[in-house]
Amino acid sequence: MFRKIASFSVAGMTILGTVSQTAAGGRAVECYEPVSTPAVYDTVYEDVLVSPPGQQVDYVPAIYGTRERVVMTVPAQVTYEIVPAVTRTVYHTVRLDGGFSWEWRLIHGRRVLCKVWHKARYGRVAQTVVVEPARTRRVVIPPQYDKIAEEVLVRPEQRRIIDVPASYQTVGRRVVVREGSSGWRRVHIARHCRG
Repeated sequence: MFRKIASFSVAGMTILGTVSQTAAGGRAVECYEPVSTPAVYDTVYEDVLVSPPGQQVDYVPAIYGTRERVVMTVPAQVTYEIVPAVTRTVYHTVRLDGGFSWEWRLIHGRRVLCKVWHKARYGRVAQTVVVEPARTRRVVIPPQYDKIAEEVLVRPEQRRIIDVPASYQTVGRRVVVREGSSGWRRVHIARHCRG
């Protein structure tokens, strides 16, 4: 590379010398013209990472349903009640009065106590008779049941972990295949300089 630059420098100095000699009326011995070579490019395609690999959690919600069931709403109870006595009325014939009794009497101006005989008198008398005495009875009230609707779990919540692969994209970029260059090329111009 250094030799190339050096040769260009020498050539440049020679041309300048030639031009000055030509301008001065001398004959050109060698002539050069500038030459440039454009750079050569090419497109290179490569995969570029757009998103790295990861994991995604997918949730499936729980499913609930309704179920009917029979439940006891009021428990069994025990109470006690009094059963009144069973009675009936019976009739008896009884002596109401009669027989001897003592009473004061006034006889001939004298007050005397006399024993007096009375004829017996009878009558019917009602009497209440207990057939069955009063008692306490135990009463059992059965429990009460009702149907209720309740929410039940049919399927629990599910969670799935999904692996998400990395995402790539193909991107093209231009690269230099050969660098451009510039230099001098010797030329021949008739009647002016020899090639």
